[in-house]
Amino acid sequence: GRARNARPRDGLGRPLPRSAASGTERVPDDLEIAPAEAAALGASLLAEGRPFHAHEVFEAAWKTGPPAERDLWQGLAQVAVGITHARRGNPKGAASLLRRGAARIRAYAADPEEPAATPDDHPSTGREKPAATQDERPYGIDLTFVTTQAEDIATRIATAGLPTVSDADLRFPLSPEPPHRPALPEFVTLPEFVTLNRRCKRLLASRVQVKTEVQAKHAPNRAGSM
Repeated sequence: GRARNARPRDGLGRPLPRSAASGTERVPDDLEIAPAEAAALGASLLAEGRPFHAHEVFEAAWKTGPPAERDLWQGLAQVAVGITHARRGNPKGAASLLRRGAARIRAYAADPEEPAATPDDHPSTGREKPAATQDERPYGIDLTFVTTQAEDIATRIATAGLPTVSDADLRFPLSPEPPHRPALPEFVTLPEFVTLNRRCKRLLASRVQVKTEVQAKHAPNRAGSM
């Protein structure tokens, strides 16, 4: 996709004046995150009233995760953007994105050969789901609960406006149970997680480089002994 605009943004992703000293910490474009971590961190961010950041986490999972899970993460990202629009005071955008996200998640939950269609998008088809997603709660995400909740909020917004939606509704849990973060200690904040993620990537790249150099160094010796 396109490179992200470096302009500082507020907590709901709205651009700040270029003269602003700094904006809210963003999730990096190159974030690589395991599906279980994405589900846990995204749920936590939604519960904290930070749907824009949750959308960035779900987007990262879509970009780096298994192709078979594309509809799941895209759908969750769209739902999070819908919640972001609601918090920004944009009822039309909120209802539209919530419905599109719910339709995409339903496509993921449907039979792989017969995915549901969305009004504006075309979910991926013919995929074989991994064993972790055979049930209705992949990575602790209750798919039926999420889609029902998204469609209900979208309907209320479309018919009676944003005043019908409470702050609790917009904290949007991904399951009936309280959100949890099994993959991250409670004391790890989003900026700390981003920093740790980058350090781990650098460490992994360094180990791969060292291994490659060692193999290259010993390759002539192996060839000579044959």
